[in-house]
Amino acid sequence: MSRAPGSAPAGTQRVPGAEARAGKFPGPSLIPKLTEIQRRHGWLPRDELVRLAREERRPLYEVEGLISFYPHFRTSPPPKVELRVCQDLSCWLHGGAERLAELRSRYGEDAEVEFHAVSCLGRCDAAPAAAVEERPSQAAEVERLVEHARGGPLPQAAARRTGERFPNDPYEPHSRDYRLLRAVLAGEIDGERVISELKEAGLRGMGGAGFPTGTKWELVARQEARPKYAICNADESEPGTFKDRQIMAEQPHLVLEGLLVGMAVTGADEGWVFIRHEYGPEEEVLREELERVRRSGLLEGTDLKLDVFVSPGGYILGEESALIECMEGHRGEPRNKPPFPGVAGLWGKPTLMNSVETLAHVPVILERGAEWWRSQGVNGGTGLKFFAVSGHVERPDVYCVPMGTTARELLEMAGGVTGGAEPAGFQPGGASSNFLGPEHLDVPLDFGPLQKAGSMLGSGALVAIAEGTDLLAAATNVLRFFRNESCGKCVPCRVGSHKAHEMLTEALARGDGTAPLEDQLTELEATLRLTSICGLGQVALGPVLSVMGMQRGATEARPQPRPAQPPDGASGSDGSASDGAGA
Repeated sequence: MSRAPGSAPAGTQRVPGAEARAGKFPGPSLIPKLTEIQRRHGWLPRDELVRLAREERRPLYEVEGLISFYPHFRTSPPPKVELRVCQDLSCWLHGGAERLAELRSRYGEDAEVEFHAVSCLGRCDAAPAAAVEERPSQAAEVERLVEHARGGPLPQAAARRTGERFPNDPYEPHSRDYRLLRAVLAGEIDGERVISELKEAGLRGMGGAGFPTGTKWELVARQEARPKYAICNADESEPGTFKDRQIMAEQPHLVLEGLLVGMAVTGADEGWVFIRHEYGPEEEVLREELERVRRSGLLEGTDLKLDVFVSPGGYILGEESALIECMEGHRGEPRNKPPFPGVAGLWGKPTLMNSVETLAHVPVILERGAEWWRSQGVNGGTGLKFFAVSGHVERPDVYCVPMGTTARELLEMAGGVTGGAEPAGFQPGGASSNFLGPEHLDVPLDFGPLQKAGSMLGSGALVAIAEGTDLLAAATNVLRFFRNESCGKCVPCRVGSHKAHEMLTEALARGDGTAPLEDQLTELEATLRLTSICGLGQVALGPVLSVMGMQRGATEARPQPRPAQPPDGASGSDGSASDGAGA
């Protein structure tokens, strides 16, 4: 790279309306350097921070303000073994609370082990999930890994790669030559044709908001400001959501090719894959593929520069403007909009941001055409869709199916509900989506039908819940995640999510239901939905109200709160804080 990731170009001016930038220190971002210090030492020693502040001519309080915001940074030496155990929905459904209590009892007082109950680790297919020294594992493997770690470093886990060729891959396994990108760079396929093909195909953002991809690319391409940037949002962090993780493991070539094509078409010279730090094995796969691209000489003679930016932690960074704040070196708090990233994003310049899945679909559309893509859907759907399926199912995994496949069909692919039980309900689009009852199993998993049913496609994460499970307790578990992950910028979100969780926890302990709380919870939900800056607060209480509606015997859950953030292009983001991924 010609300069540090996210560092501001000379002459960058503040953008009117971008209030989040006011009074903040201009680049370069200190986060990659802080990450590197921590990788060398295992933590951030004070003398290293003082040295960094002096070298970069930045006040020490700015450095400390960054560190205090991001959960991945440590300011004290690490223990011999760090143990993190997930406490969120998919793990909770598999006895995670009991397993967490057992591990806390065993290791909570162990001087060599630092024990943490944490938010989703992105390993919902291995629930209940844990991480020992950042190595992902099932909770059943914790004792073995802890004992191994006491004696020395653990080897890094490899990304789970099944070798399955998903139907969105136009390449044979040994001929991944980036021919679509080559054609674009050679002028054989011009930018207008690419945008036209994406528009005709009807490809929409797969990170949550579902904004038309071709329209977004066209918006960025038409901007005159320079330089332009592009970001693949690989920060999926929402409970139940792990499809992008598997796409990066199996199809890194498609992710990078889609991103590079987007850069070439929109005029962006620099791009990054922004990946969550828990995805160490998948990061390694991406870096290996990126090195293969560089060795091939494919980018020689172009201005295209591509790198990987590792998140310092926090679910809120899935919201596009919070992600950009992080890359600029600030605390990851969402910005008010407008302006939107497509017009004024990273360093105030036009920025293209798409999710992993969205970019991975671009090559096959250019190869086989819009008509082929549209024909892949069923029940009125368009194209293909990846789903992460977890919870009470026999075979939790990632499935690539025709858009419009029903929840019943997807559950059958996953082996059905565990033990042959009947389903009590499900979330079709990750933790931010409203719960639906068994009467909605035949609703097509698509944007419109799910919205009509009272939920949303969201992050493409179906979490099944078996009959006999306390749905209110499940919804309260989801609310705890949002409470814990609120960045705190919005008072209604910060205070309201805490208050609602406290009320529900007490109601569950009393066993008297939520009827006495219904008016207050409904008012709280409306306040959060209408006044929160980003999607986290806007959807935090939706799942709870949907369960309350189901328990009242309603035939339909309450309407889904408005999208976590306005659609991008006009909105700027294809993704939202509610799904942890840019579309």
